[in-house]
Amino acid sequence: MPSYAGPSASRSDDIAGTLRLLVALALAVALMIADHRGGWLTSIRAQLEVLVQPLWRLAGLPAKLGDTVRDDAVTRTRLMEENQTLRNALLISGARTARLQAAADENARLRGLLGAVERGGLDVQLAPILDVALDPTRQRLVLDIGGNQGVRMGQPVIDAGGLLGQVIEVRPSTATVLLLTDPDHAVPVTIARNGIRLVAYGRGDRIELANIPTSGDVKIGDQVVTSGLGGRFPPGFPVGSVVRLRRDDSRVFLVGDLKPAAQLDRGRDVLLLRDVRTPAAAVATPAAGGDASAPPTGSAAATTAGTTGPAAASAVAAGPAPSKPAAGAAAGNAANAATPAAPTAGALAPRSATPRSSAPRPASTAPASTTPAAPPSAAPRSAAQPPAQAPSR
Repeated sequence: MPSYAGPSASRSDDIAGTLRLLVALALAVALMIADHRGGWLTSIRAQLEVLVQPLWRLAGLPAKLGDTVRDDAVTRTRLMEENQTLRNALLISGARTARLQAAADENARLRGLLGAVERGGLDVQLAPILDVALDPTRQRLVLDIGGNQGVRMGQPVIDAGGLLGQVIEVRPSTATVLLLTDPDHAVPVTIARNGIRLVAYGRGDRIELANIPTSGDVKIGDQVVTSGLGGRFPPGFPVGSVVRLRRDDSRVFLVGDLKPAAQLDRGRDVLLLRDVRTPAAAVATPAAGGDASAPPTGSAAATTAGTTGPAAASAVAAGPAPSKPAAGAAAGNAANAATPAAPTAGALAPRSATPRSSAPRPASTAPASTTPAAPPSAAPRSAAQPPAQAPSR
C-alpha cells in the first residue's frame, strides 16, 4: 500500500488563499466593529486622506484636462457659429439700412422736386435718368423718356435747386441733356442783386462768368439766375452763386467761378419744363436804369406772331437803346405796317386801344421800350436788331 504523500501543490495554494481571505475578512470585520464603537480610527483615516488626496488629483487630472479641452472646443465652435450668425445678421441689417437710407434720400429729392414745382407753379414732366457722361470734355445726361412722351429739342431741364441744362437730342424713347458745365454750353444770366447781364459758360467741371467789367458790381456770394435772353431759358431760374472772382489773361475783365445751384452729379430724376414761363417765386431784379414797368422777359407780352421769341426777349431785357436814324425808323415802321403782328391770347389785349401807326418816326423819337405810351413800337425794333446777348449754344 503506497504511503500518503499529502495534498498536491495546487490544492495547497488554494487552501492558503482561502485562509488569507478569511483572515482579511475577520480583520476587516474587527476593524469595522472597533471603529463603529470606539471611533479611534477617524484620525488615522483623516491623515491617510491627506496623504492620498494629491494622488487622487493627479490620477483625475487627465480626465479633467480632457473634459476641459472638450468643453473649450465645443464652446469655441458654438461661439464661432454665433459670431458668423451675428455677422450675417449685421450685413443684412446694414444692407436694409442702406436701402432705407437710399429710399429716404430719394424721397427727400422727390419732395424737393415737388416743392419746386409747387412753389413755382410750373408745368413740368418728371424724367428718370438712364445714363450719365460726366468728364471734363463731356457733361451730359441720358433720360429714360423721349419723343414718344412729348420731349422736344431745346426743352429746359431743372431740378429742385435750379437749372440743369437743356435737351439737345431727342429719340423716340430717350433724350440727351446738355448740362450747364459742358464746354459747349452757354446761357445768358443776370445777377439777381442788381440785374447785371452776363453769360455763363461751361468749363467741364465748373461754370464760369466771363468778361465781367472791372467796374461791374459783382461780388462773391451773388446769386446768378437766368436772364431769359435768347428765349431758350425762362428768366429767374437759379444757375449758381459766385464763389470766386479773378482777372482774366488780358487783365481787363474779371472772371467769376460759379457754384451750380442744381445737383449736377447726383439724383435719379429731373424735371422737364413744358411751359416756359417766369417762375412765380424767382423773378430777377431789373437792371439799374431799366424800365421796371416793362413786361417780363419771355412772357407772352414780349412775343407776337410776327416777331421771334429770342428777338422780342432781347429787346425787352436789353433796356433802353440809342435812337435809330430816320431811315431805319421808317423802314422798321413800314415793315411793321406791312406785316402786322397778331397779339397772343390775353397778352396784348390791353394794347388794342392804341392804334399802330405806319408813318415813319422822326430820328429824335425815343425807343418804344422807354415810352410807355407807345409800347407796340417795340416789335419792329426787336425784329430789326439782334439780341444783346449771345443765345445758348
